[in-house]
Amino acid sequence: MCANRTNLVIPRSGSAFRPKPPIPGPPESLFVSTFGALLPPAQYLQTQDGKAAYYSIPPSVSHTDAQTPDNVLFVHGIQTPAIGMLPLARALHDAASNAHFVLVDLWGHGLSDTPMIPHEATTFHRLLDALLDHLQWPSAHLIGFSFGGSLTVGYVNSRPSRVSSVTLVAPAGLLSISSFPEEDQHHLDCGVDNDDDELRRVILHFLEGGRLVVPSDWRERAGRGEVVAEAVREWQMREHPGHTASVIAAFRDGGVMDNHDAFEKALQSDIPALVVLGGNDDVCTEQELREIGFDDVFVIPQVGHGVVRERVPEVAGFIADFWHRLRSDRR
Repeated sequence: MCANRTNLVIPRSGSAFRPKPPIPGPPESLFVSTFGALLPPAQYLQTQDGKAAYYSIPPSVSHTDAQTPDNVLFVHGIQTPAIGMLPLARALHDAASNAHFVLVDLWGHGLSDTPMIPHEATTFHRLLDALLDHLQWPSAHLIGFSFGGSLTVGYVNSRPSRVSSVTLVAPAGLLSISSFPEEDQHHLDCGVDNDDDELRRVILHFLEGGRLVVPSDWRERAGRGEVVAEAVREWQMREHPGHTASVIAAFRDGGVMDNHDAFEKALQSDIPALVVLGGNDDVCTEQELREIGFDDVFVIPQVGHGVVRERVPEVAGFIADFWHRLRSDRR
């Protein structure tokens, strides 16, 4: 397996570029040999942009309650792929055992290809379209974490008929470029011809809060069935030749920053929405979300942006209660 191509640059939004084949994702066997078979077997769909991997958790009991969320799609954030949302999916499946859950590796993550096209939100929305079509799901309940939350908001705005409800867990999108140091703002500005090495440095430093540190006991923890996100991220950077380039491009062009208008517009759809975040999150705050107009905002204290994995029971509990209220409203 070739090492991650750190010199790979994804075309920028609005730029002219020559079409190139996508960068293939790594084989499933390599992931399983490293982390074990934590996920269900990967399945693939071929789209106009590349090949994407997804993971299906079918109903564990016969369908008896027509009001239980039937189809649930998990949309992960930047860096950690679908496996990062597996603990939450497991917990929720215990509470909604007759629902069908699907997790997807977004472009450049996990086992999915890296398309050599701008990583705008619409690029990822096409992937969600293709997956729902492939699954023959007219609509789904979407659970979006971090960048996946921002993507989900945009998906609601452009495809409201395909969304049954929205759960945003620590959503990205409200981070302002103005909150970065002035020099870093220059590198993050899509409209300037900047140094790609410096852009990579700024983004990776922000995402990791410094240097990526993989816990020394990650193998033992993975052997117990735990998802060690730092180890997964390091594996992608080493084994997925398009991963780092996708991370940079998605952060730059995908709606991670200054996406307030999309959040405001999503509220006009009247699609039921829930937000769960950590009280120490530095990507979004309860105040920001309530000022935009979100009513169902629940804060879990003493945890930051990693709430989706660090406080699974509480996050799952809020979502299960949300689904219960949806059922009650339909009665």
